[in-house]
Amino acid sequence: MSETLGRIGRGAGPGAEQEPGPAADRPVARLAGLLNRPLTSYYLIIGCTVLLLAIGLPLVLSSSLAQALDLHQSPFAAFQKQLLGALGGLGVMWLAARASPRLFRGAAYPMIGLAVLGLLLVRVIGVTIAGGTREIVLAGLTIQPSEFAKLAFAVWGADLLARKEKLRQLTDSRQLLIPLMPGVAILALLVLAGHDIGSTSVLLAIFLSLLWVVGCPRKTFFGVLGLMAFALIIVVLTSYYARQRLAGYLCATDPSSPNPLCWQSTQGRYALGSGGVFGVGLGASRSVWGWVPESSTDFIFAILGEELGLVGTLSVVLLYGGIAYAGIRIARRMTDTFMRLAAAAVTGWIVIQALINIGAVLGLLPITGIPLPLVSEGLSSLLVTMAGLGMLLSFARHEPGAEQALAAAGPGVPRRILSWLGLGVRRP
Repeated sequence: MSETLGRIGRGAGPGAEQEPGPAADRPVARLAGLLNRPLTSYYLIIGCTVLLLAIGLPLVLSSSLAQALDLHQSPFAAFQKQLLGALGGLGVMWLAARASPRLFRGAAYPMIGLAVLGLLLVRVIGVTIAGGTREIVLAGLTIQPSEFAKLAFAVWGADLLARKEKLRQLTDSRQLLIPLMPGVAILALLVLAGHDIGSTSVLLAIFLSLLWVVGCPRKTFFGVLGLMAFALIIVVLTSYYARQRLAGYLCATDPSSPNPLCWQSTQGRYALGSGGVFGVGLGASRSVWGWVPESSTDFIFAILGEELGLVGTLSVVLLYGGIAYAGIRIARRMTDTFMRLAAAAVTGWIVIQALINIGAVLGLLPITGIPLPLVSEGLSSLLVTMAGLGMLLSFARHEPGAEQALAAAGPGVPRRILSWLGLGVRRP
């Protein structure tokens, strides 16, 4: 047994030796071997997060500079704020990675209560920007409670379903959907009241992720999808804001349309396409000078395409793919129901939000006004997303073989670095 654990620990490091053989000489076999290591999820989440931050910070500086000058502000104001948020987010991620899963379960109900309270405060003292009321200002800080609601619902929903499964209460659809479905309905209505269609869509995506992973019957699952589609039709018919978004999406299919609702989508695609394969260069974007609205937040992917080209956009998509793979891998390898459900919900939230943002810039989806995770300007989104990724790291510590590999701290992975990242395991 000790030899087996020793081999697991030695195999965890990048410099670990492989047994000779014909399969080890094949690139596909080598890649499969790397992906099957106990610490693969750690490295993917940390690496993809750091790389996305490294791409996002210069883009925030480039895309916010013109607007800051126009408003007679410091050209580095948004960048400095985002940099401080990234550093704070790394601290939050580090603390979450060191936390026990029991802490997240214990915080489930307080978190969902704070999320509801924050969304109610938006209705009372919220600030309206670009037609949407999504933020509140407390002590000089701008807070967007809908971002926190995503993490809170993922943790609360996972805890709720895990308790029901332990008590064998998931025997029928009624037990499965109540109170999970009323809970997401309350959050979605509060978010939708502020004309935040994007965050509402992400909340519903988290809800569907939980149902899928817990093993919801197919008939019930598609019945819920049909109900959501019906609710979406009602929202479009009754909300002027939603109709504007839909009209802007439909008219954007014709770049020559004079409709002003098409401007953002059309200019965003022009910017995206003007970068070619390698882009015009970091900081050399022309579209940020009043051509692409919300260039540092909702449409930062368009600036990414202009400055870094097809290579840059594909790199970012691959990094989100790495997070998706790591999150799904963690969920599949968990034996604890709560960790499995929470890992799937957080992964679905981050990846689907990225897909919605990118799809809107490409003109494949209506513009919903949600940021690109870890890349767009916005402290609330950045901090909450990194807290969710830190929770994934905490779960990954409980993957089969991970504790032994971390305790061994192979020759290619210095123990001090692992300890600083919160990945180390104390010996008894």
